[in-house]
Amino acid sequence: MNEEEYKKKYMDLRILKSVQEYLKDDSQAPTAVYPIKVPDDLLYQILKMEGPEKADEVIHQIFKMGLSIWSEQLYKEAFGSEESLKAFIELVKKRNRE
Repeated sequence: MNEEEYKKKYMDLRILKSVQEYLKDDSQAPTAVYPIKVPDDLLYQILKMEGPEKADEVIHQIFKMGLSIWSEQLYKEAFGSEESLKAFIELVKKRNRE
C-alpha cells in the first residue's frame, strides 16, 4: 500500500469512527451546519401540527438515517470487509509504534 492510499484509508477510518460515535450518542451534535434542504410541505406541516421542536427532531432523524446509509457505503468502498478493516487497523497500530 502506497502512502497516498494509506492516508486516504486513514481519513476514511477517522470519518467512520466519528460517524459511529455520533450515531451511538443521542446528545446534541458538537457542530451544526445550516442550511439543509427539506421539502417545503414536510417542514410546513410538521411545524403547523407539532411545532418547531418536533420539526427539528424529524429533520435530525432523517439526517441520522441518511448518515447511516452513507457511512455504510463509505465502509464498503474503503474497506469492503471486516477482515480488511482489521488488517488496516493493525497497520495503523504498527506504524504508530514505529
